Amino acid sequence: MVRFLADADLNYAIVKGCRRHEPAMDFLSANEARLQGVPDPEVLALAAEQNRILVTHDLETMPGHFGEFLMRRESSPGVFLVSQYAAIGEVIDELVLVWAASDAEEWQNRIVNIPLR
Repeated sequence: MVRFLADADLNYAIVKGCRRHEPAMDFLSANEARLQGVPDPEVLALAAEQNRILVTHDLETMPGHFGEFLMRRESSPGVFLVSQYAAIGEVIDELVLVWAASDAEEWQNRIVNIPLR
């Protein structure tokens, strides 16, 4: 089962839109997880502990932190990088599709751009 965690950089409209389209979707917001001010490595560790794919707009520093995280730990559920310029509706549709049509194992230890290209 695919589960998501939004970091503090992700537009909350994406979380809200996913929940509206698919109420059964398990998508924890940064506010719910109390991630404001939490350093990226700790956010990655929390996502791994909870077996959640991290969804972020942080295209600058998160890829580097993710690489370091994989070198220190056994595995990660994965990271989805979302461009801030992507249409919110398209991002929501793709996240709902990932949730509905894939297994969590498919994304393990991967960093993926959303929308998928």
